[in-house]
Amino acid sequence: MSFPQTRLRRLRASRALRGLVRETQLQAADFIYPMFIAHGVDRREPIPAMPGIDRLSIAHAVAEADEAQALGIPAVLLFGIPAAKDEEGSGAWDEEGVIQLATRAIKEAHPELLVVADLCLCEYTSHGHCGVVRPDGVVDNDATLELLARTAVSQARAGADVIAPSDMMDGRVGTIRMALDDEGHTDTPIMAYSAKFASAFYGPFRDAAGSTPAFGDRRAYQMDPANGDEAVREAQLDVEEGADIVMVKPALPYLDVIAQVKQATRMPLAAYNVSGEYAMLKAAVAAGYLDERLAVLEALTSIRRAGADIVITYHAKEAARWLQ
Repeated sequence: MSFPQTRLRRLRASRALRGLVRETQLQAADFIYPMFIAHGVDRREPIPAMPGIDRLSIAHAVAEADEAQALGIPAVLLFGIPAAKDEEGSGAWDEEGVIQLATRAIKEAHPELLVVADLCLCEYTSHGHCGVVRPDGVVDNDATLELLARTAVSQARAGADVIAPSDMMDGRVGTIRMALDDEGHTDTPIMAYSAKFASAFYGPFRDAAGSTPAFGDRRAYQMDPANGDEAVREAQLDVEEGADIVMVKPALPYLDVIAQVKQATRMPLAAYNVSGEYAMLKAAVAAGYLDERLAVLEALTSIRRAGADIVITYHAKEAARWLQ
């Protein structure tokens, strides 16, 4: 007589059978690889808190995109580091801005690689906030929407395949959708950072992009980490406004939220395995506490298992190599 536990053990004993009955698959085609794009001719600056990740000038970004595509990664996500910043963040919608130039260069070199343009003002504003700041120090939601729409159109005009608003302003998805449609970019999808939490895990990114707020914090427009139901409502609102893909950020501390949002929306869902999650694993590996390959693949698999269709991760290239 074969007991149920015995049958499960037999399946686990065979590597081939484990693959056939595995419930959650992880492959390079699931990844989006984020890159930091900076002005300069021949610039490749390591980011100390993120070993293996650099600030890249455009030529280096094109080479990095080539490597990602060769590994089977279908998309890159671009963050801009402008040469100068101002109160409004005007570099975000500059037709000759760093993201616009990088998008054109990558698409010319690799037409089939998807370019996702992050849409936020925080990297471009002198104060580091994600929108227009009023004299009283409060971010003006409605005034910011116009600038986000202008930036989205500029990014789409440069050739971005997907626009990814990460600012968390109310109503921005609908405003951006209308602006894109009015300019003839009706086929350009929006991947909305729908549930973006006010997280402690963004620190390395803010150092890399120089986007730490000069005063206050972003808790007025990013989400309270305690609020799972609110995350579902935010995602549903973005879907109603026209989002094609919803996102949860960060990923590993919010696996329950990923599952809830996926169940509630039944939409394509991305999860962002953010800089602090990356740095945390890298630090543990450097200290000899973890096997890097096993730990990274387990972490990324858990994000997929929770319900993410797309995993945005700085581990993308090394994970793709391991999965080969």
